[in-house]
Amino acid sequence: MTHEDAPRAGVATDASAGRAPENPDGPEVPEAPEVPEQRRDEESATAGLTTAPLDEGAGGAGAPGGPEREGERARGAGSFGGTRAPGVGGALSWTARELVGWGRWFWRQLTSMRVALLLLLLLALASIPGSLIPQERSDVTVAADFRQRNPGLSEIYDRFQLFDVYSSIWFSAIYILLFVSLIGCILPRTWQFVGQLRARPPRAPRRLDRMPAYTTWRTATPPEEVLAAARRRLRRRRFRTDLADQPGREGQVAAEKGYLREAGNLLFHVALIVMLVAFAAGQLYHSEGGKLVVQGSGFTNALPQYDDFSSGRLYDVDDLERFGFTLDAFHYRYSRDSVDIGTPTEFRADVTYWTDDGTETSDTIEVNEPLRVGDAKVRLLGHGYAPVVTVTDAEGNTAFSGPVPFLPQDNAFTSTGVIKVSDYVGPDGEHDQLGFQGFFNPTYNIDEVRGPHSTFPEPDYPVLTLNAFHGDLGIASGIPQNVYQLDTDDMEQLRDESGDLFRFDLLPGESVELPDGRGTLTFERYENWATFQITTREGNSWALAGSMAAILGLVGSLFLQRRRIWVRARTGPDGMTVVEMASLGRTESAKIPEELADLAADLQPDAPMEREPEPEPDAGPGPEDPAAEAQADPDPDPDSEPDLARDPDPGTEDDAGTEPDADAERKPDSASSAEGARP
Repeated sequence: MTHEDAPRAGVATDASAGRAPENPDGPEVPEAPEVPEQRRDEESATAGLTTAPLDEGAGGAGAPGGPEREGERARGAGSFGGTRAPGVGGALSWTARELVGWGRWFWRQLTSMRVALLLLLLLALASIPGSLIPQERSDVTVAADFRQRNPGLSEIYDRFQLFDVYSSIWFSAIYILLFVSLIGCILPRTWQFVGQLRARPPRAPRRLDRMPAYTTWRTATPPEEVLAAARRRLRRRRFRTDLADQPGREGQVAAEKGYLREAGNLLFHVALIVMLVAFAAGQLYHSEGGKLVVQGSGFTNALPQYDDFSSGRLYDVDDLERFGFTLDAFHYRYSRDSVDIGTPTEFRADVTYWTDDGTETSDTIEVNEPLRVGDAKVRLLGHGYAPVVTVTDAEGNTAFSGPVPFLPQDNAFTSTGVIKVSDYVGPDGEHDQLGFQGFFNPTYNIDEVRGPHSTFPEPDYPVLTLNAFHGDLGIASGIPQNVYQLDTDDMEQLRDESGDLFRFDLLPGESVELPDGRGTLTFERYENWATFQITTREGNSWALAGSMAAILGLVGSLFLQRRRIWVRARTGPDGMTVVEMASLGRTESAKIPEELADLAADLQPDAPMEREPEPEPDAGPGPEDPAAEAQADPDPDPDSEPDLARDPDPGTEDDAGTEPDADAERKPDSASSAEGARP
């Protein structure tokens, strides 16, 4: 028997459910009233398909949010306290009921799905200012520069804690409310889901034909064998079955499948909580710092060694991972193709790191391959050049010597920097200070619009261009200074013999004499430098596990269908077995009737369909009846078409006044026309 030969599953509609069969030849039969027990059976059959909390305000009369309560509110009796009894005791009792009622109402709203989604949206919106406005905890220098350039706007930002968004009161409130909402939603749903797993599939309702998918047929197989075969096939399809044998459940098999859908919902909610906890731990217990290291130099993971450092509120700097490293060499190469010119094709730092036990190890750090030392990660961020400069004073003594990092300003590595010489003796023998600022261009070029600049990142034609100042650098004032900026308020720029501002260009190995016998400056060579980010963050593995679990739960809740199938077999009045099958899903789906049809077709070998006997033709009244003989048709030709519209009066059979087309018009084309022409 093929799938097409199986009993066809029908879809019950509200118009057909519960309606008595029509009687076309008799009077109209009124619609049968719905039996309360039948309604309760259907509610029990459809209940439990989801663990989502119901809205108590959707109840009818007598429900907490029903018309009776609305009437009390309209009469001023109170939202939840009911009628207030006289006296102090009545007032206290009414107030207690009001507080409990409003508390329960607030809890239901907080743990509802719409509020949880609203809080998720608010949390996403609240994160936008933290991405657009400089945060003091992540970059103090940029935040201070923003305050200096925008004093009026900074006052507004300070009032709303926009420079510290993720630690602000309003962001924390949204975060905590979302956390509480998810927990309040998960706990009752988990308890209900555990109860559903332990419970038996609900019994079949009395009227299976009211279910969305339904089919029935007659078979000669005994009911017990039909139910046993149905249960075997349902279990083979991984349904949880219940062969009922208690009162009210005889002659039926109840089956249920799709519990992983609710498990997916719960897994998704639990994963969200895990992610929230992981993100909170990452914000509270984390450290992040940056360090620029010149080739040949080293770094020790201690707070004074960082160029910039930030940490969570609960992080202890004494917990910094104990290690250090030396930048042995930096390898770089940039594309020279016309399309991708200037794009780095090689970016690698060779380092030697050591731990607190004295072990030294050589390793390589690339852009997406950080160095892991304990709980810390060392990431490679950037690259640049550091000219090595030597400055002698007026007495010929070396006042400064070493590499000075210059910071790139564009993709061609046009770099700016300053050189500060604080220990210097002038031509008059007095202590003085020198300052130099300018550019280092790895591939030098100059024009009237941009001035000195670089045209390619690699040092094809490296040139150091500087201006010279003398005076007070301001480093003794006690106010922190940016090592990459020169404060010239208390300094004077040097001039050459002609009175023009002193400016010079140097190639590697060249020197220049400073005006007025102030000494010399020599551009020895250049070194590479690299910037590293050292981070320690808690909860990263938990956040990853939570995100993967959330995706898995979401897939399960979207693609799995919770459904129930009932099979009922009973002996009919004619001794044949009547088999009924119905299916119900939590949501409407075309797979529900298809699955029921497949199961019915699979059950046919054990319970083959028996065709209903065709009704015997009516022999009509016998020839001994005189009235029957009078009504007999005189023309026994079987090919002749009976004229159901013929006048029963034989005297009017041959009406000469009737047009030929009139008989054709009176000839019935359907049962309705024949019925209408019957006298």
